[in-house]
Amino acid sequence: MRRLALGLISGTSQDGIDAVLAAFEDDDWQGIVATHSGQYPQAVRTRLLALGYENRPVSLAEFAELDRAVADAFADTALAVLSQAGIPAAQVSALGSHGQTIFHDAALGNSLQIGDPSRIAARTGIATVGDLRRKDIALGGQGAPLLPVFHHALFARADEPRAVLNLGGIANLTLLPDADASQVRGFDCGPANGLMDEWIELHRGLRYDADGVFAASGQRVPALLDALLSDPYFALPPPKSTGRGYFLIDWVRRRFPALASLPAADVQRTLCELTARSALEALDATLPTARRLLVCGGGAHNGFLMQRLRELSPQRIVEPTQAHGLHADWVEASAFAWLALRRLDAATGNLPSVTGAARSTVLGGLFLP
Repeated sequence: MRRLALGLISGTSQDGIDAVLAAFEDDDWQGIVATHSGQYPQAVRTRLLALGYENRPVSLAEFAELDRAVADAFADTALAVLSQAGIPAAQVSALGSHGQTIFHDAALGNSLQIGDPSRIAARTGIATVGDLRRKDIALGGQGAPLLPVFHHALFARADEPRAVLNLGGIANLTLLPDADASQVRGFDCGPANGLMDEWIELHRGLRYDADGVFAASGQRVPALLDALLSDPYFALPPPKSTGRGYFLIDWVRRRFPALASLPAADVQRTLCELTARSALEALDATLPTARRLLVCGGGAHNGFLMQRLRELSPQRIVEPTQAHGLHADWVEASAFAWLALRRLDAATGNLPSVTGAARSTVLGGLFLP
């Protein structure tokens, strides 16, 4: 039976809301029907970023207001992709909303996403699945990353060890040694776009380093790179996950107090190198036999970062996921469309081998319009 599902996500960079309307045959992926990128109002984005950057207290009134504002932005994005596709909401079986992460700390056993799914359901008229992480956490898992189960469904092959590198605000790896789901591993391996975006916005007033041009103009600073790579997080064994609040420029300053004395382009170059090096060192430590590295997320557009991944890993094919049927920009949102159908069918959505949960479980709550 052909079904349509809609997936929504705003990642840790908070640079937009991605929407994918996708087609499935039962729960098997068929392809993308339509996509759309929405935006937060600037005032909302500024307040959301401040929560992570400043780790400041927030009143219950402001929290409630942001929860509603995020839900409205998500609903607007969902309605826009439906309008673009010319498909009425009644034809969509489920909507999966990741929400906006404002806190994630596996050590504390908590992950918090806002964007009221009841409001999204009411505004779109579509059964909405939300709060997808906390059931896994309740079972002793990290609640993250959630994408490896989808990566396995789309990209795993019995005859080729592979890995998927998702370069969002944070970088996470999925290890696919073969087609056996029980062998899948995945974890957050370090910073990605979030740290580079924060630096270029501070020094150039830009939201991101287009194609890595600013990074490519600088020189790597070995002392800075070594100081950052010596952070204990990188040596932790999986399962492990972290939030946007860990890898911030304040983290860089703490680890390298002389940061202000360095040319801004050299720091950008070194942060780009940090993303590439930390990801590949994690891959070499956990699946050295991987012959192919599939890259998705916004970082796949950073030409200089992709160049460094290839130069540092010449024994592997490094390519974006569109070479295997799903564009790098839309993997995450597609995953939440798929997870929404899994919830609708009462099918499991986590992999204990990835998150460390005690068992597989159905993820998320179902919120009817």
